[in-house]
Amino acid sequence: MTPDEWVTRERSFRGISKRLAINYLETLGADRIDDDRVEAEAWAATLSEQTVGVGPSVSLTQVDLVFEGDPEGLDDLIERFARKAMRAGG
Repeated sequence: MTPDEWVTRERSFRGISKRLAINYLETLGADRIDDDRVEAEAWAATLSEQTVGVGPSVSLTQVDLVFEGDPEGLDDLIERFARKAMRAGG
């Protein structure tokens, strides 16, 4: 499947940094392209980071990811990433 046929999935994860998210994606087979993007053979992800409020006095880092890839394996990849992210943050 070519990148023109890939699907897109967007997910947000709180309590982890972009640096840590990139590290997790690298363990799942990606190569860092720059500070905001990783790519693998059948998928890629673009990352952004922001601080979000959780209640009146608490804030957390939130990493927003846009995953692109072959629909056959993308949902499994996102699930494996989510398990790693849940152990780190939330």
